[in-house]
Amino acid sequence: MFAQFAFPIFEQCIRDYHVIDDVYQPTLNPYEKGSIEYLLYAKNWVDTVQWHYEDIIRDPQIDPIAALDLKRKIDASNQVRTDMVEYIDSYFLQKYKDVSIKSDAKINTESPAWAIDRLSILALKIYHMNEEATRPDASIDHRAKCQEKLQVLLDQKSDMFTSISELLTDIANGDKYMKVYKQMKMYNDEDLNPVLYQQKK
Repeated sequence: MFAQFAFPIFEQCIRDYHVIDDVYQPTLNPYEKGSIEYLLYAKNWVDTVQWHYEDIIRDPQIDPIAALDLKRKIDASNQVRTDMVEYIDSYFLQKYKDVSIKSDAKINTESPAWAIDRLSILALKIYHMNEEATRPDASIDHRAKCQEKLQVLLDQKSDMFTSISELLTDIANGDKYMKVYKQMKMYNDEDLNPVLYQQKK
């Protein structure tokens, strides 16, 4: 059950981040480099830092220069996030490389790693919604509404555990096959972003 294996690693990472709760703190990944645990922890760390970048940039009092710098950090973070999803997909491609794919096998709308990416974000939503549902200085009405939303997120977590497990079982049995498309992000590429390549003329 890969999702059930990954989710506690995401939760651990989120807890570790919030000990200091600073987007500029160093990553202290407790897992062995090269292991899938290390990769999952690193993936969620990127997501967690970006979550807080997104909070900071919505400050109506933010200095415009600081906002521009933060926007570039978010762009860079998005690229790292995409790269890490592709690394996780490489893990799955290696894991299932010897599977005999059935002639009627179907392709899924997303790869296993992109499903795991959504699970990582869901772990962040659950953590922060629980914070709001239990925030002492919030109104009773606010906490009650957030508790309702938290329950929906927990239901989604259960459904994702099931759907990811079924996807990986189908791949392992040859009923579905993986096809990974390298993400072709254009906004950071000097040859593809017209704002950037016009400046090179």
